[in-house]
Amino acid sequence: MKLRGKQKRYLRSQANRMKPLFSIGKNGLNETWLEQVTDALHRRELIKVNIQQNSDLEVEDVQEYIESNSNINVVQTIGKTLLLFLPASKEKFQIYSVEVRNM
Repeated sequence: MKLRGKQKRYLRSQANRMKPLFSIGKNGLNETWLEQVTDALHRRELIKVNIQQNSDLEVEDVQEYIESNSNINVVQTIGKTLLLFLPASKEKFQIYSVEVRNM
């Protein structure tokens, strides 16, 4: 799902007070980590991911890896924090995707 500016603005406003749920350390990125993030997004739709200082990865590398290996949208990057969005497949977990679709 390609997000428009208005939709991204809404998601950023909803994530304003969120704390990062996942972090990336010196072990870097792998398929297991991406599966865990995807599973969390199926229930929450919107999460933050933090890149720790001891990680060798840059924000651009993480963004490229996530977007090329999954359907997850990187809504925003601030410093070493990424905001990720993926619409939930089950109706009971669709909190943000209903609003985003109506925009």
